[in-house]
Amino acid sequence: MSKSTTGKAIDFNLLKRVLTFASPYKKVLFLVIIFSVLLSFLSPLRPLLINHAVDNFIILKNEEKLRFISLILVGILFLEAIIQFFYIYFATWLGQHVIQDIRAKVYKHILKLRMTYFDNTPIGSLVTRTVSDIETISDIFSQGLFVIIGELLKLIVVVCMMFYTDWRLALMSLIAIPILLIATSWFKRNIKSAFQQVRKEVSNINTFVQEHIVGMNLVQIFNREESEYKKFKQINKDHLSAHLRSVFYYSVFFPIVEILSALSIGLVIWYGGEAIISGKEVTLGELVAFILYIHMMFRPIRQLADRFNILQMGIVGSERVFKVLDTEDFIADNGKKELDKIEGNVEYRNVQFAYKDEDWVLNNLSFKIEKGKHLALVGRTGSGKTSIINILNRFYEIQEGEILIDGINITDFSLRNLRKHIVVVQQEVHLFSSTIMENIILFDKDIKEDDVINSAKEIGIHDFIMSLPGGYSYVVGERGITLSTGQRQLISFLRVYLRNPEILILDEATSSIDSHTEEILQTALKKLSEGRTTIVIAHRLSTIINSDKILLLEDGMVLEEGTHAELLEKGGKYSEMYITQISD
Repeated sequence: MSKSTTGKAIDFNLLKRVLTFASPYKKVLFLVIIFSVLLSFLSPLRPLLINHAVDNFIILKNEEKLRFISLILVGILFLEAIIQFFYIYFATWLGQHVIQDIRAKVYKHILKLRMTYFDNTPIGSLVTRTVSDIETISDIFSQGLFVIIGELLKLIVVVCMMFYTDWRLALMSLIAIPILLIATSWFKRNIKSAFQQVRKEVSNINTFVQEHIVGMNLVQIFNREESEYKKFKQINKDHLSAHLRSVFYYSVFFPIVEILSALSIGLVIWYGGEAIISGKEVTLGELVAFILYIHMMFRPIRQLADRFNILQMGIVGSERVFKVLDTEDFIADNGKKELDKIEGNVEYRNVQFAYKDEDWVLNNLSFKIEKGKHLALVGRTGSGKTSIINILNRFYEIQEGEILIDGINITDFSLRNLRKHIVVVQQEVHLFSSTIMENIILFDKDIKEDDVINSAKEIGIHDFIMSLPGGYSYVVGERGITLSTGQRQLISFLRVYLRNPEILILDEATSSIDSHTEEILQTALKKLSEGRTTIVIAHRLSTIINSDKILLLEDGMVLEEGTHAELLEKGGKYSEMYITQISD
């Protein structure tokens, strides 16, 4: 956390930025302000009426007028209740609509960020900022800002009424205020720092739990349950400490307010009581009214401290949310090319690429693949195979050189159009916790169910899908855990086939396949790659012997190039790898 944000009681720049999201709802915002102002003026009327009732009706025993003023008091209370209802409803309505807009904007922003951002940002942290941090912003409207404005206004009205009633009793009531202002300043300064720490620890817990639940099989395989539990206990303890720190400031501040409130009441009773006994110009009604005024004066101060905390939580949450919105880690989408169809010729020219600084993963890489041809990429782990496909559809940007499709630089295409023509089938297929049908069409309502079924029949996987309970309506578990690796690959093949791309990329898509589905998968793969430019990353060299061209990569460069037969004839590294695999 930065010193600049910690040092400020309220960051008004952040608050102003949050309020800009309320601009589409100006009418509701205006209503909330009106209701807040009305409530601020209605409450202080009660002590004034009670003062009048005691001095003029109770002491003088005027029952008829006492009943009348009692009805007025009840009417004011009913009016307060009605206004309070509308105030709470519209303030909450405004807060929920604002966070709906912010959450939509944040999620849309996240969708545009480049992959390097996700490589460096824990998922749990993003989930916290998109869900719970944004939720605290709602409280700025429903329980924070307008309540603070209303309570401040009420405080001003109460003090004015006190001086209007009796300036001497008013001064006596305010003797404790300087001490209260010092205590409030201390509370405000420390509570923001405490709640920044709370939000940080919440994010840490979310990140840890999310990562370890996703990787639970790894934890259990390596018997790390006890070790990871100890780590969680420490993170949980840090979270507890952060909360207790904020509770400490409350525990100190609120008793101080109560003591000062009691001190003010005691001074007023002492001074006012002596004045009444000695016959000075203080009435019993004024004394009763001042006791009520003091309660009304200290209640807003207590409320201000509590609501200030809520406002702080919202501002701290907004600070974390705006850090995501202010991240400009985008792939530049300045291309104007929007082509309905492409041929599928691909060329890499002197490509230099690094994920970080100049730690080159691809080093002056050049090669071509003609439309409809089959290119295989082989090489040891870290040789640059996956990086080649990551930069083709611009998940990552190259530092030097250029990549061409049909002679056009890929940066000249709009991102949406570029990725329309290129589809990647990854080794680890991600499925959503939904039906088979929805995972195939990816919630695209323009794709008809009949088209899906016909396509499944064409590539030979319809029978497999129908063998599942419920067929296309079968609900897969989170990340497709209820299906085997091969079955998930078949679903991903059907996704690709439906979209009919001109360039197909298979990122080790046929590795780790169970024997039961391998035959179906190979049939589907043959149908899938027909007439398409296909780039395959493979470890099993037996699966790529019919490729039109094979590139053997090492340290981001092409070490050997040719057909399977040509590379075997050379007797180089590819030949050694193939012989070793055949022997195994």
